[in-house]
Amino acid sequence: MAKKPKQVVDLEDIVVKFVGDSGDGMQLIGTLFSETAALDGNDLATFPDFPAEIRAPQNTVAGVSGYQVHIGRKKILTTGDFCDVLVAMNPASLKSNLKWVKKGASIIVDTDTFEQSTIEKAGYKTNPLEDGSLDTYHVIKAPITTMTKDAVKHMGIDNKTADKSKNMFILGILYYMFNKPLKNTEAFFNIKFKKKPEIIELNKTVLHAGYNFADTIEVISSTYTIPKATMEKGKYRNITGNIAVAWGLIAASERSGRPLFLGSYPITPATEILMELAKHKSLGVKVFQAEDEIAGVCSAIGASFTGSLAATSTSGPGLSLKSEAIGLAVMTELPLVIVDVQRGGPSTGLPTKSEQSDLLQALFGRNGECPVIVLSASTPANAFYMAYEAAKLSMEHMTPCILLSEGAIGFGSELFKIPQVKDLPAIKPPLAKPNDPDFKPFLRDAETLVRKWAIPGTEGLRHRVGGLEKENIMGTVSTDPQNHQLMTDLRANKVEKVANFIPEQEIYGDQEGDLLVVSWGSTKGAIQYAVDELRTQGKKVGQAHFHYIMPLPKNTTQVLSKFRKILVCELNSGQFVYYLRMLHPEFRYQKYNKVQGLPFVVNELTNKFTEILKEE
Repeated sequence: MAKKPKQVVDLEDIVVKFVGDSGDGMQLIGTLFSETAALDGNDLATFPDFPAEIRAPQNTVAGVSGYQVHIGRKKILTTGDFCDVLVAMNPASLKSNLKWVKKGASIIVDTDTFEQSTIEKAGYKTNPLEDGSLDTYHVIKAPITTMTKDAVKHMGIDNKTADKSKNMFILGILYYMFNKPLKNTEAFFNIKFKKKPEIIELNKTVLHAGYNFADTIEVISSTYTIPKATMEKGKYRNITGNIAVAWGLIAASERSGRPLFLGSYPITPATEILMELAKHKSLGVKVFQAEDEIAGVCSAIGASFTGSLAATSTSGPGLSLKSEAIGLAVMTELPLVIVDVQRGGPSTGLPTKSEQSDLLQALFGRNGECPVIVLSASTPANAFYMAYEAAKLSMEHMTPCILLSEGAIGFGSELFKIPQVKDLPAIKPPLAKPNDPDFKPFLRDAETLVRKWAIPGTEGLRHRVGGLEKENIMGTVSTDPQNHQLMTDLRANKVEKVANFIPEQEIYGDQEGDLLVVSWGSTKGAIQYAVDELRTQGKKVGQAHFHYIMPLPKNTTQVLSKFRKILVCELNSGQFVYYLRMLHPEFRYQKYNKVQGLPFVVNELTNKFTEILKEE
């Protein structure tokens, strides 16, 4: 009797989450699945979710590692709220992630891992595959570990090596379910293991075994397709926020003609910026892995003094350590880009989780009157442009700039259309000319209050800078009270004048109405989805998402005045609200906050928006 063909269903988008122990290869197959989707023409957003504990015990909830992928035929703005497919490699991963699964969604489990000991270690009292607790889901049960070993038995592969490839069996099942080609992953094997042909054969064999298994089981009655997304023509790649930051700095170096130097100390979740830049020595990039955070930023300040585009990367704890040195860069009026990939705090906090809790530290976390430019990235691809902008503003205005990223941005990824560097905005550092008879170290441009950048060794530009207060124009050390007042005001006014060189704030959605949702950082996409949903209900709602924080865009007052109510949504306890109340106290702000190391969920936002709109 011929096998009944399976129904093929078209979908707008799909959210898949891979979860298992840290050694189960969930990050790898999540990456391979997302890259295959990208090559197949889908838009996407991804987020890896690492355990915060180092070497957490196997088969425990604390040791679960995950990777979420949201792919679709439309523009994807978030990594998705709840998943349509959950791959759970053991009881602990099922236990910790079931709350993120839609009712009726598919759950793929490796039944070989559901032993009494692992079930109890995960915190279950009974086997969830047998007690009826999963009856509202479509559960695909398969002895994946056993079938993987059986598939490669003819190759003479030892059990330990075979066991490591069971993630490819899962990947084969998913490629079948979503009608994705195997060729891209096979090409990856050929490149990755080109010196180990037996490993190439092993992985290909297991991948096909998973695909063929899915084709034969009746529990998968339908397969799915996600049509190609309509996208602007160009060259794309799937990029993480950390890599995008590194590329943005490289592009700014090329465009400005200033060599790039990064002085940094490894710290989660920012280390990949350091790692990526270390790969590009051929482009003139110089990278110094310092012995600590202070040495990293001080080396960058030294590089800036010598004429380099200088940068340092860190997270919240490292930004605290760098604060005095950032003050030195403010005092000497040297360009410096500080990238802060925020994580949960305080102290060591939640190293692998994302948060927005460093805003007030970035704005005010230094001794003395010490203003700097503060920008914020909103997505992995946007991180490229904000890193470029941070370098441009810092060099052109001769002052440090802090770029706030987040773990969700740095580790997450999306499709990025690679621009031509020549098409990016020009960067014109205020370099002093050799033997300029009018050169004085702190003589300023009348419009911008920016001093010249005098590169050591340039004929006729001998000067001295340091951490002590300077005499205006001449730059000699001064403790005169009136001069200190003048220099303090000049440094602050210089940063305020940056507002004349940044875009005006835009409003997404309704340009005036009942509710303005104010956001910054990684919350942009989820809030935009929620705003769209309320607008379809006829509500007059808009979103003002801020990339420029210090200074704020010049039209901020005008934007805030167009709506009856203002709600500020943040992944902290309300730091941007405090800042807005300082600068624009004439408005009444409401706030909605979340500090769980997790992003906003769209339905919790829509519920909050609806609640506020109903209030008198």
